[in-house]
Amino acid sequence: MDVIELVLDENNMKQGVYAVSVVEHPAIEEDWVALNKHFVELKEVDEEKRILMGAALIPNKHILRLNEKTKEEYYIFFSENTIRKASELFLKRGKQNNATYEHMKEINGMSVVESWIVEDEKHDKSVKYGFNLPMGTWMLSMKVDNQEVWEKVKAGEVKGFSIEGYFDSKEELSKHESLLDQIKNILKDAAEN
Repeated sequence: MDVIELVLDENNMKQGVYAVSVVEHPAIEEDWVALNKHFVELKEVDEEKRILMGAALIPNKHILRLNEKTKEEYYIFFSENTIRKASELFLKRGKQNNATYEHMKEINGMSVVESWIVEDEKHDKSVKYGFNLPMGTWMLSMKVDNQEVWEKVKAGEVKGFSIEGYFDSKEELSKHESLLDQIKNILKDAAEN
């Protein structure tokens, strides 16, 4: 089965993560922790915090995909470097309020309120909440002001995050770069003649 590394071209404004979806079956196979007084005891609080914490992307984790046209299965994965770039561009481009339910329905009342990369497997904030994830994992905390979504969280109908975005395969990016190099050489040669 093919294994394809997905990468980002930071100069391509169409590429990157543009939304976070709350889903029942996250492709990265990591559920979140719901941060409120019913699930994780933080301290005595008067009302629910309604914050979900979970992994958005895990480095080098093979994620099974299906080509709808050919019905062939393959794996994709993201390097630590690509994950860091994706997390940075997500915030730089102001996408933290873009959310969907099961990748099908845009939803309001959801906002990423924390975003970080795991840099210490023993002392990272994620460890405090029971996660055991590798360095380079992109973690999110999302505030849920949407009552319908919160009811689905409490009912166990949604269990994790799944990103929505555009990426190139490493192979495709290499082809683009090669083509750009060829064009640059042609223009350079034309300018010299």
